[in-house]
Amino acid sequence: MCRMPQEPVRERRVGSQVQRAVMQLILDRRLRPGASLPTEAELMEALGVSRNSVREALKALQALDIVEIRHGYGTYVGQASLTPLADGLTFRTLLQLSDDTHALAEILQLREVLEEGLIRRVAYLLTDGELSELEALVGKMEQAAGQGAAFPDLDREFHETLYRSLGNELVPQLLTAFWNVFHRVAGVRGWSNDPAPELTVSRHRDIVTALRARDVPRAQRAMADHFRGIEARAGQESRGVG
Repeated sequence: MCRMPQEPVRERRVGSQVQRAVMQLILDRRLRPGASLPTEAELMEALGVSRNSVREALKALQALDIVEIRHGYGTYVGQASLTPLADGLTFRTLLQLSDDTHALAEILQLREVLEEGLIRRVAYLLTDGELSELEALVGKMEQAAGQGAAFPDLDREFHETLYRSLGNELVPQLLTAFWNVFHRVAGVRGWSNDPAPELTVSRHRDIVTALRARDVPRAQRAMADHFRGIEARAGQESRGVG
């Protein structure tokens, strides 16, 4: 019976151990993004592993944005952003989209659940100034729609502004990850711009109106209506209906 070589398995195991050791070092030393990490030689000595094992582990951590390798300078703590998550979700969605148009709807459903819950929390936190900012953004959307221009950046800014008062840094990162997935997939598939921009503007205005009234159920319904529109558009585009 032919036995498979064990070396690749052992190398992967060592690589995983080195990755965990580097992450634990960052945590133990409470290093912040941008902080310098030990050199390859220092990690080799401290962990008792080869240079190749250290390099492969650091490359894997770089792909996760946990470390940043600056060639000629050294290795530093990364931002630990959600970019790898967005990349993985984009690939997963594109991989499934040709056979299962429900894949993109799953992404939209996650974002919808997130935002419907968040809007309940933020409804009583928004200041008059922030509500005025949201109204101004809707006004800019309306102006763009009247000129026949797309306004994805204004839409994105609207949702970022909406939850800013929560003071939760993870919220905009998650929203950005989901946003990037949707628009990258749309770009790859060659989907058209919003076929009903006036309706999109109206749905954003309904959200702000409900928030002005501090009417949480109404705000949640307005947000749900907004996502129903996005999901309907995604379904039409997937079927080739313009």
